[in-house]
Amino acid sequence: MSKDLPQPQQSEEVDLGQLFKLIGNAFDKLFRFIGSIFNKLFLAFVWLIFFVKKHVLKLVIAGVVGVVLGIVLEKTSEPVYKSYITVKQNYDTGENLYNAISYYNDLVKQKDTSTLGNVLGVKSNEAASILDFEIESVISENQKLKEFDNYLQTLDTTLAKTVEYKTYLRNLKDYSHQYQQITIKAKERNNFKTVFNRIIDNINSNTYFKREQTKDLGELKEQAVAISKSLVKSDTLLAVYQKAIVKSAENNNDFQAKITIDNKGNESSTKEFELYTKDIELRQELVEIEREIADKEHIIEITSSKQDSGTIDDKKEFFGTLVSPKIFYALILTMLTFIVLLGLNFVKFLERFNDKL
Repeated sequence: MSKDLPQPQQSEEVDLGQLFKLIGNAFDKLFRFIGSIFNKLFLAFVWLIFFVKKHVLKLVIAGVVGVVLGIVLEKTSEPVYKSYITVKQNYDTGENLYNAISYYNDLVKQKDTSTLGNVLGVKSNEAASILDFEIESVISENQKLKEFDNYLQTLDTTLAKTVEYKTYLRNLKDYSHQYQQITIKAKERNNFKTVFNRIIDNINSNTYFKREQTKDLGELKEQAVAISKSLVKSDTLLAVYQKAIVKSAENNNDFQAKITIDNKGNESSTKEFELYTKDIELRQELVEIEREIADKEHIIEITSSKQDSGTIDDKKEFFGTLVSPKIFYALILTMLTFIVLLGLNFVKFLERFNDKL
């Protein structure tokens, strides 16, 4: 039986050797596969370079034709004017504002100039010249991060740890941001200011927001009155304390004298510095309330605006970038020419297999 003992060890060595061999072969196949991909990508890149070199004259001609076409269209087409304003929302008017802009665009598409003119307070011919309404939020990434931080502070600590920034952005609506930019495009230099003011007035006249505004202003004004009364009492108390200090000093008493104030049976001693500190805090709170009252006086307000007569909008969007018409049509025709040539070359490639069938 002792002769049979080494056999399991030999079997284990054989199994390990096969295992390492299989792992080595797997890695070898993986590296070959990755290498073949890079090799094919390099060959495709080289083929593309020679393809462009072969048809470079055609592509250049297409680009030149595009530039000429852009110049012609720019000279012969009717100009489009645009103007925009930036508004600040002091209430949650975003959804209402976006719905209103969508409604105006629907009227433009339906060419219902009569209704559009009545809604915006302009004549029908002026309403007919309007081409489009646009609205988008005005916010930077840093401001989004600050809003996210403020949002987390409103949550419970345990719940805040489970909220991710990506999830927050995904659930965040564009209309919820405080600052929004409204843009109008028209065929004529309309009185854009009148239209913008009417859009804002339509939001400011909303019954729900006016009711919320009345409640907020009433509450804030009551707080301001209460703080003002507290300041009067604080000033009176401070004056009494100062007189006591002067009298105590005249009588050669300790400068750190204290006075006792009777408040419904409760006695409390207050130092002069504490009175000054409390007075400053109350005044700061009063300033903040007055600032909030000033903000709440407008449900939505215009913070900045472009020229009332508008500016010429001759830019076109190409993959998210605004370019001049000449460059736009040059790029479009060059791209179309490239795609057509590529398609013809692919058809020729397929014809080779057709001959073999």
